[in-house]
Amino acid sequence: MTLKQPVTVYLHAAPIDFRKQINGLSLIVQDAMILDVFSSSLFVFMNRQHTRIKILYWDKNGFCLWMKRLEKDKFSWPKNTSSVSVSLTSQELQWILDGFDIFQKPPHKKLNYSSV
Repeated sequence: MTLKQPVTVYLHAAPIDFRKQINGLSLIVQDAMILDVFSSSLFVFMNRQHTRIKILYWDKNGFCLWMKRLEKDKFSWPKNTSSVSVSLTSQELQWILDGFDIFQKPPHKKLNYSSV
């Protein structure tokens, strides 16, 4: 999946049962993540082994469900988060899909100085 335009991405922090399909994932988005499943956002889910990702989104008149399965290696995923969901940019999602661990070390913080 190559994301051509910026979009809001929400990761469900805990692994899910990958037998869930569109209806089950939609309920997780609405009830657990407390988000609007009909928005233009992508909702991303991981299996327990971190080898599969499912992405659910609404496209004009119906739901789309995209899945990627790794044959070797694992996807990075947030660890020890207290929230149900984690918000990302489309670029950060692309990095996860490409195999980067964006949760390993956070980026430099922005500094705001008022004088020298």
